[in-house]
Amino acid sequence: MPGPSRRRAPLAHPETEEIDLLDVLHALADPTRMTIVRTLDATPERACGTFPVDVAPSTLSHHFKVLREAGVIRQREEANRRLTALRRDDLDARFPGLVATVLAAYGDPA
Repeated sequence: MPGPSRRRAPLAHPETEEIDLLDVLHALADPTRMTIVRTLDATPERACGTFPVDVAPSTLSHHFKVLREAGVIRQREEANRRLTALRRDDLDARFPGLVATVLAAYGDPA
C-alpha cells in the first residue's frame, strides 16, 4: 500500500493592505535579498534556482521566506518548481515610489 502523498503547505502571502513598511524595509536590508529583488525587477518571474546569488539552497529559501512574508515577492508552485515574482504593483499601491527609490539608491547590479 503506497504511503500518504506529501504535499507542500500553501504559501502565505500578505494582502496588499496588510503589507507593513517596516517588514518591507527589513526584507530589503540584506544584500542577497536586494539581488533577488533587482533580478525580479528586470525579469517578471523566475524559478527559484536561477537567481545570481552564491548561497546554500537552505539560505536562499530563508531569503525567499523573508521577502514573501514581508509582501515583497509572490511565489507559486508549477509542477515541481517554485516561481517567484516581484509584487511591484502591490508595493507601489501601498507605498508609492518606494521600490523605485530603494532600487535607485542601491545602484546598478554588478
